[in-house]
Amino acid sequence: ECGINAEVEKQLEMGKKLLAAGQLADALSHFHAAIEGDSDNYIAYYRRATVYLAMGKSKAAIRDLSKVVELKQDFTSARLQRGHLLLKQGKFDEAEDDFKNVLKSNPSDNEEKEARSQLMKSDELQRLRSQALSLYRQEDYRTAISLLDGILEVCVWDAELRELRAECYIKEGEPGKAISDLKAATKLKNDNTEAFYKISTIYYQLGDHELSLSEVRECLKLDQDHKLCFSHYKQVKKLNKQIESAEELIREGRYTDAINKYESVMKTEPKVPIYTPRAKERICHCFSKNEQAAEAIKVCTEVLLLEPANVNALKDRAEAYLLEDRYEEAIQDYETAQANSENDQQIREGLERAQRMLKQSQKRDYYKILGIKRNARKQEIIKAYRKLASQWHPDNFQNEEEKKKAEKKFIDIAAAKEVLTDPANTPQFLLYCRVIDKDSEVGRRRMDCEATIGTHISKNHRYCTK
Repeated sequence: ECGINAEVEKQLEMGKKLLAAGQLADALSHFHAAIEGDSDNYIAYYRRATVYLAMGKSKAAIRDLSKVVELKQDFTSARLQRGHLLLKQGKFDEAEDDFKNVLKSNPSDNEEKEARSQLMKSDELQRLRSQALSLYRQEDYRTAISLLDGILEVCVWDAELRELRAECYIKEGEPGKAISDLKAATKLKNDNTEAFYKISTIYYQLGDHELSLSEVRECLKLDQDHKLCFSHYKQVKKLNKQIESAEELIREGRYTDAINKYESVMKTEPKVPIYTPRAKERICHCFSKNEQAAEAIKVCTEVLLLEPANVNALKDRAEAYLLEDRYEEAIQDYETAQANSENDQQIREGLERAQRMLKQSQKRDYYKILGIKRNARKQEIIKAYRKLASQWHPDNFQNEEEKKKAEKKFIDIAAAKEVLTDPANTPQFLLYCRVIDKDSEVGRRRMDCEATIGTHISKNHRYCTK
């Protein structure tokens, strides 16, 4: 027996040194060995409980402290420690029993002061909890949350109170704030399938289908026959598969197929509001990448009516506007996107490109607008004008986007006809500029001269004819 006790004392001493050095795992091994050598050694249980607490294993610590109290009922330090932990779990009655027993066990002055202080705190927390429950039943969720915030600063391991606060957040329309409380509840309460189900549905409602799928799988690990979790799992899995497939098609550049897949997404989940604009955002992207400008503008605009600051939709619509030569609108979209995402290099480059294209477009090539050669005669110019004016007259279009495009084209066509039928801008004048000796000063500026014909600036005309 003396040999056994000596070995136990040796293990306790080594564990104590390792604990002081912060080597918790090694210290724990020695305290395990001490308890194996002497299962009635309350000091070994107490020290092992200290290690468990340092490792954040409160449940194991409470078990060891309970064993200490069982072996030595007047061990006030163990009772105080266990009372603190029970209070953190929201077990007020059990905590109060420990504090009251401390007062009956001839405590030191500090222990007595601590026990009385904790008893008062427990009474106050119970009062606040009753009030919070009453407020919840009265549907005063905001005030209930305020009270629960204060209680949970002390009762950090109370799963029921965390679930109650989470429910208040959900009722207040702030489901995202409920997630952290529900995640804590899954760790504080064994087999908490209900919390996993709620977390999964919240993520799903927020549009995070991948995290929703992950959480509902945790529910099914605990109970594979859970009806709500299994039903939700099938829905989330189907939607997740469609979205993954659509994104893969986009990466492969198969934009038409991706559009069809995202249209299926909207049919799969028509009830949750967030998935329709998300799907339309990606459809808008596909149309833009596929250079289907009118379709892209239409779908992007639908997204932006719901989410004016949607940066992705703004960028894709800007690109579609560039395809339609609507440079001012493209610049406006890029500037709005930049205001909402200042460090996005793609936006900055797109904006610079749109501004450059606008500047270039202001030097109009009227021959190109009418689709005629530079030596076209007046009759050919008028004929081309009439054909295009008839084709692009705004009254021919019903769709609002198409009408805007037609108006711009119609104005450009009319301007081209007006400039090119002006006697001062004859093709012979342009040819005169071109045949000038290329080494002369005027010859070196012949490109300016040609640009002048389009912009119709009289002072440059004089320069060219000089």
